[in-house]
Amino acid sequence: MSMNFYLAAATDIGPVKKTNQDSYCVRSYRSSQGPLVFAILCDGMGGLAKGEVASASVINAYLNWTETRLPQLCAAPLQAEEIKRDWIKLAVQYNEKIKYYGSCCGVALGTTLTAILLTETAYYVINVGDSRTYELKDSLRQITKDHSFVAREMELGRMTPEQAKVDPRRNVLLQCIGASDTVEPDFFTGPCQKDAVYFLCSDGFRHEITAEEISKALRPTDMVSEALLEQRLKVLIELNKTRHERDNISVVAVRSY
Repeated sequence: MSMNFYLAAATDIGPVKKTNQDSYCVRSYRSSQGPLVFAILCDGMGGLAKGEVASASVINAYLNWTETRLPQLCAAPLQAEEIKRDWIKLAVQYNEKIKYYGSCCGVALGTTLTAILLTETAYYVINVGDSRTYELKDSLRQITKDHSFVAREMELGRMTPEQAKVDPRRNVLLQCIGASDTVEPDFFTGPCQKDAVYFLCSDGFRHEITAEEISKALRPTDMVSEALLEQRLKVLIELNKTRHERDNISVVAVRSY
């Protein structure tokens, strides 16, 4: 039985910022491997609105990969190691390109990155920074790990989740593309589950709402159309805004069925 996918995305500048420096894209493809979905989200940062330059340039690089390299990889069964090698190489290249651009413009800029490729049997995920990829089926599971100061402190047992939520350093990243000497992306792979929702989000999407609220709003069995999926994403964004989230808020979701 083949798998299909509903795709949806939503973004909001938020109540405080003058520009939206988040960038994202989600696309479906037909291949000899069956239906594929590629989704990517980048949260840009930098003065003079240059964060959107950083995030958009990384988005375009990975979309170019889907149009040129992915068809080649689909000529044979997809290999996680080949995808990992390609994606990490792109992240490293764009870390250098964005750093160089920033030095030429006299401005610091950078971007997080998280992306997912879904096939009928597997998912492949890359992550740099604190934008996240989740899987929601019977429960909500964070696939990625944050490259942030508070995430490291929690992992080392020096900070509780409650402390991390209010710590003034919660937005301090340990690495991001364009602002790090070197980047070491994480790469994850696992089985693509049927009747699940996979979603990517910037940190502005998750600060002010709970895992329970997300799970209830995006319950996979309720997500029976792309229009409904998009509407629920917008509801969650508005909920963040009523709770005074200050950042840009973006989310991309894919429902497998």
